[in-house]
Amino acid sequence: VQLQASGGGLVQAGGSLRLPCTASGRTFSNLGMGWFRQAPGKEREFVSAISRSGARAYNVDSVKGRFTISRDNAVNTVYLQMSSLKPEDTALYYCAAESRYRDYPIKNGYEYDYWGQGTQVTVSS
Repeated sequence: VQLQASGGGLVQAGGSLRLPCTASGRTFSNLGMGWFRQAPGKEREFVSAISRSGARAYNVDSVKGRFTISRDNAVNTVYLQMSSLKPEDTALYYCAAESRYRDYPIKNGYEYDYWGQGTQVTVSS
């Protein structure tokens, strides 16, 4: 599975960005998808995940009410819509895919099989 994330950039605090991640190489509807981020000097952290069908999603507490994950299985793409961005959201954002045919969101990064290259999000104060 190849994952291509994009949409990152520089945005002012309070602004919005949408990160798409397009997958290829496997039937997309068989993949659970997630977003993770890593800030300089910090460990990678879970941000959001969505089940294969898109029926269930889960966000980390720090982004609840601000970020929304969604997917369009027809175009093999998962999205992370980020609003009310804060400087602490600055990080390299990665999309990931897991292929164990579970239809619930996966929060543990060790359960993901494939990772994209990351897209940088920088939020200025």
